[in-house]
Order: sequence, then C-alpha cells, then structure tokens
Amino acid sequence: MSGADMGISERMGDVLGQAVESKLLKEVTEHPIKVEHLAIIMDGNRRFAWRNKIATGIGHRIGKQKLETVLDWVLEIGIPWLTVYALSTENLNRPQDELDLLFKLYNEGLRDIADDERIHKNKVKVQVIGRRELLPKIVTDAIDYAEQKTADYDKFVFTVCLAYGSREEMLNAIQSIAEEHAAGDLPLESIDEKAVSERLYTGEMPDPDLVIRTSGEERISNFLLWQMAYSELYFTDVYWPSFQKKDLLKAVRTFQERKRRYGE
Repeated sequence: MSGADMGISERMGDVLGQAVESKLLKEVTEHPIKVEHLAIIMDGNRRFAWRNKIATGIGHRIGKQKLETVLDWVLEIGIPWLTVYALSTENLNRPQDELDLLFKLYNEGLRDIADDERIHKNKVKVQVIGRRELLPKIVTDAIDYAEQKTADYDKFVFTVCLAYGSREEMLNAIQSIAEEHAAGDLPLESIDEKAVSERLYTGEMPDPDLVIRTSGEERISNFLLWQMAYSELYFTDVYWPSFQKKDLLKAVRTFQERKRRYGE
C-alpha cells in the first residue's frame, strides 16, 4: 500500500472513529439512566511504557495527562462525582526513584488542576482521601492548595485516592465506632451500615454506580471495598495512557444497559 493510500485509510479511520464517538455521546447523554458517581482504577502506566519501549516515568506522565483529559470528558457527559485510584498504600513499596517521580507528578497535577479555569468554570470541588501522613510534604502542600482553592464548589466533585487502602479505611471506621461505643456516645443499636459509611473517608459521598478498571486486570485491588457493594464493574484491556473517549462512553453505555438488582 502506498503512502497516499495509507494516509487516506488513516483519515477514513479518524472520521469513522469520530462518528462512533458522536453516536455514543448522543446515546449516553440522552439515556434516562445516568451515572452519578464514576470510579476509575487507573492501571497500566508502566506496562504501557514497557510495551512502547519508553521510560517508566514517561508512562506515568502520559497517564497524568490522560487523567486531565478524562476529567474533561466526565464534565462533558455531566457525571457529578469522579473518584480515581491514583496510589495505593501497597504502591508505596515501589522503588524510591519511581515514587519520587510520582510525588512530583501529583504535586504538579494537583496544582495544575487547582489553577485550571475549567475547574472554576464548572465549580469542581477537588479533594484527596487516604493516609496523608504517609505522603511527603511536597504532596500534602499541593493537596491543601487544591482543596482550599475549590472548597466552595459543589457542582462536581473530583476525588483522588492517594496512599489509600480500603481495608485500612474500614478498620479505622470500626475502631472509631468501638471508641465511641466504649465512651458511651454510640449505643449498640445505633451501629448499622449508615454508622459505618459515615465514618469512612467517603462519608459524605454517594457510593459509585460504575467502576472502570483499565489494563486488562480483573480485580479491585483494595479499592472502595465497602462502597462498591452494588457497583457495576467494567474491565477493559486498554492501558490507562491509551484510554480513549470511546472507551469511557462504551463503559457508560454498558452500565445504562444493565439492570441493577441490588440483591433482589
């Protein structure tokens, strides 16, 4: 095939791809069932880098840029709650040079988002959940900066899970309940699902409707274990840096076509 033929094929592919995206976007936005809370396990930055024979750090940086783009798509669709799994407590065991790069990217990303006019135009509240005491000052200062600059917004909520582990989150909630009960401030009959939910990091957030995991792995990796009880799960083979708008729209359309039974 000649170079000219290749160029025509690529342009036709782009046109068809855009047509598919437009069709999916119309179906998603016009469907009566909406995703109120989307959670994403952003997986595959390192494998993307290895497959493309580039430095791991470049894979992480492309992943950071992808998150900023996906946030735009989520705002366009009108999903009011977006939660992303950026760094687990287990990830803190990675090599220090990789962690230093990640911490630098979190610092840059949080500050960039906090200063982004799109965040302020759309009234996006930015918040971070997880064990902040395990993070370096460069990251905690950036967290404070982003949260303070968006504290008065409530139209959309963007939550980043950093140094997060769901088992620890639940353990902390159980310990809090035990302490309150021992002090006489929480009667035994008042300990129910609501009492536990209110003491999680996500206490004021709705449970996720849809959870997407990229990279082909089909597990939830200690992420929102309590909150995900009735969430719809969607797994895609696409690495996070390669995640496209059509992939997001396909996930939402799949959610809209499923019948949520809540155990019935």
